[in-house]
Amino acid sequence: MKGPQDFLSQLQGQFGQFVPDMARAAKDDFENHARATVMSVMARLDLVTREEFDAQQAVLMRTREKVEALEKQVAELERKAG
Repeated sequence: MKGPQDFLSQLQGQFGQFVPDMARAAKDDFENHARATVMSVMARLDLVTREEFDAQQAVLMRTREKVEALEKQVAELERKAG
């Protein structure tokens, strides 16, 4: 997974191709502002790491398997009782 720094570096490289050298100061100001804006937005998002996501997904899968097993047991008990 690419991080925000990778994204910003890619954006910076692409933006740098279109800006002439004489506009370097404006480009630098834009990059600093863009970087601050992106980091601010990302800080407000409720994000988790890939490792956290994978761990929670594994817990969910185990829980789902247990629920399915319990549903089968209940169905079997209902069949025997009915």
